[in-house]
Amino acid sequence: MCGICGFTGYRQDQKIVIEKMMKAIVHRGPDSEGSFCRDEITLGFRRLSIIDPTDGLQPMDSNDGNLHIVFNGEIYNYKELRTEAEADGISFHTHSDTEVLVNTIQKYGEKAFDKLRGMYGFAVWNEKEQSLMLARDFFGIKPLYYAKIDGHFVFASEIKSILAFPGYERKVNQEALEQYLSFQYSPLEETFFRGIYKLMPGHMLLYKNGNYEIKTYFKAKLAPRLLGSKKDLEQLQFQLSRILTDSVRHHMLSDVEVGAFLSGGVDSGYLAVASGVKQAFSVGFDEGELYNEVDKAAEIAKKAGIKHHVRIISKQEFWDALPDVMYHMDEPLADASAVALYFLSKEAADHVKVVLSGEGADELFGGYNIYREPEALKKIAWIPFGVRRVIGKLAAKLPDVKGRDFLIRAGMKVEERFIGNAYIYREKEKVQILKNKVTGPSTQEYLRPFFEELESENRGSLQDMEKMQSVDLSYWLPGDILQKADKMSMAHSLEVRVPFLDKEVFDFAAKLPKEAKIAAGTTKYIFRKAVSEFLPQETDERKKLGFPIPIRVWLRQDDWYQMVKELFTSKEAEEFFHTDKLLLLLKEHKEKKADNSRKIWTVLTFLIWYDRFFATCSK
Repeated sequence: MCGICGFTGYRQDQKIVIEKMMKAIVHRGPDSEGSFCRDEITLGFRRLSIIDPTDGLQPMDSNDGNLHIVFNGEIYNYKELRTEAEADGISFHTHSDTEVLVNTIQKYGEKAFDKLRGMYGFAVWNEKEQSLMLARDFFGIKPLYYAKIDGHFVFASEIKSILAFPGYERKVNQEALEQYLSFQYSPLEETFFRGIYKLMPGHMLLYKNGNYEIKTYFKAKLAPRLLGSKKDLEQLQFQLSRILTDSVRHHMLSDVEVGAFLSGGVDSGYLAVASGVKQAFSVGFDEGELYNEVDKAAEIAKKAGIKHHVRIISKQEFWDALPDVMYHMDEPLADASAVALYFLSKEAADHVKVVLSGEGADELFGGYNIYREPEALKKIAWIPFGVRRVIGKLAAKLPDVKGRDFLIRAGMKVEERFIGNAYIYREKEKVQILKNKVTGPSTQEYLRPFFEELESENRGSLQDMEKMQSVDLSYWLPGDILQKADKMSMAHSLEVRVPFLDKEVFDFAAKLPKEAKIAAGTTKYIFRKAVSEFLPQETDERKKLGFPIPIRVWLRQDDWYQMVKELFTSKEAEEFFHTDKLLLLLKEHKEKKADNSRKIWTVLTFLIWYDRFFATCSK
């Protein structure tokens, strides 16, 4: 795992500039560094040594010397690809996956992506063509950003590296803020920093002669098949077990020890036990059983003979870590579990360089409880939709009582009610709290082309639950889940591997019918069956909890209430928000008139991010 950066075009100070860019991401690769400078290209690299620690230094050249690569990630089938290349007469000088990757690109060009199995963000300079190719992996496990600054094309693994490039003027992207308030992350290609863009998952960028084009080489499309019989389901279960075993085996390739994150749930529990790791890591809070699954994780670790490391996070250190968390995130993220992941990664990094983690299982196999909602709504499908819509609009005017949200959602199509696992501020609420006029599209308008494409490609065959899955695979997964996994782990120079987000696993999961995912009153049905032999029955049957964080409780306590109140009345808050509306949200939550914790947290994390990247640097 590493950090990469670079830029096109000649500069007299290019060596100084690339060193500043590399220094900004030293946490991604503290073991060594390397750079490559030519008249038209400068490449930089920070290394965290995982495979071939001695010889796998970058930038690295192809066998014919034409291509120069900087690469962040792992290619899990590099040994198979190396054997193919050697059969074609290519000789290798290292045992690294980087050398295999650059030579695979040399041989296959853009078709190389069909060969790769792994996670990556890389840049390849073609000396003969004087062109640059950037690429990001299938699901967006690894990040990659780019910008055009004063005639230079600049790229890096993290935004803060691009900020170190001379001439960039920091400006907040207002449209990103608008979407963030609803999604709890920004789904836009243009980041919170005006003029800096993220390369989207499954995309490549080709730059030449001052211009660039972006191509899609992969989309996470579901193509469910009909389930014939119970025997078919048993056969699918057997196939899934075999595919998961193969993926875990490939993800264990390493020249250093691999550990595992362990939450006490089925996903991480399976990985910890099936992989045979010797060490596992958990975090919790001293706020009662609701916010602490450490004991459940300990049971799994004890039965598997795994050394179990636990970190209990205090309320004060959670708060104190927020500026560092937002700095490492690059963009605001209102997912409080990112802070817990920050401490979890810190604990793991004291013992290992690599961990396995369960990201992706819920999106692929239907693990979120919200995916069961369409089944619940079928119970009132006998009521004409027009009538349900009227009832829903009337319910929206009622106080926040039990059953109100169900009636509201029953009167909406899935395209109207679902934007992902988080839906923080509705459109009217954004208008009320934002000081500047909302100019971007509503969340539904933003997602409309995506839903229309789903409808067109599948000819209306996808069920509502599968549409929800598709949204999460394309937006929630890379925008929230994988974003925090990469940034929080790399903040501590720790590599996180996600075996469920393997191309072979996805090819299987994409074909699963809904009945294999939502069945018998539970989620991830076939997945639970496939991994049940590795876990205690109580773990296998445990309801999906997510990563519970006690911010709801803490925001009602005097110390946090006062600290948030100060931020909500700051000049930074007044620049973007109607602070009286923010204070009302805070007051109602403190008095238990409403649970506004997620709305408060969303604004709070933006303000902390803004202070770290804008207000602080101007003081």
